Amino acid sequence: MQLNFGSYYITPIQPKDGWHICNFAVANEDRLKRYFPKTLEQNLTPDLSNHFVSKMIKQFEANEVFLFTLREKESRKLVGLIYIKEVDWIKKQGEFAYAIDYNVEGKGLTTEAVKQLSDYAFENLGLDTLQIIVHKSNIGSLKVAENNNFTWIKTLKNEFTPLGENSLNMELYELYKEIE
Repeated sequence: MQLNFGSYYITPIQPKDGWHICNFAVANEDRLKRYFPKTLEQNLTPDLSNHFVSKMIKQFEANEVFLFTLREKESRKLVGLIYIKEVDWIKKQGEFAYAIDYNVEGKGLTTEAVKQLSDYAFENLGLDTLQIIVHKSNIGSLKVAENNNFTWIKTLKNEFTPLGENSLNMELYELYKEIE
């Protein structure tokens, strides 16, 4: 499976992605440490990344967590990670989490990736509800939710605690599969 748009493409995580994810994580450490501390700590060395990739492929195959990579077509450089996680097959619901390389931030790539993967989740995974949980200070992520027609639902009190910080209230956005 490959989803294409402009000079970028999205694919499920692959066995050969370890070095690429390690490079992405190290280059974007400051961006990942607050909201993606577990992803960061599991990708600080190539060996850790290879283990992470193996684990994520198993979770993908088991329909537990779906991790996708966003890459530039020409260079094949990994510029983003997009998760569909917290999948509840009874409620047919999943949650997006995403991180974009600092070099391509603000170009609408995450918005387009979430659009493409929302369609994929509704059509191929059979999900009916997709969520984005974001802190109100994360303007880029709020724009991704709004630009993809996610609806603000409510504030989740003390929903997330970054390492070494007090717990944060987070905003819940949802998108529903259109019934024809």
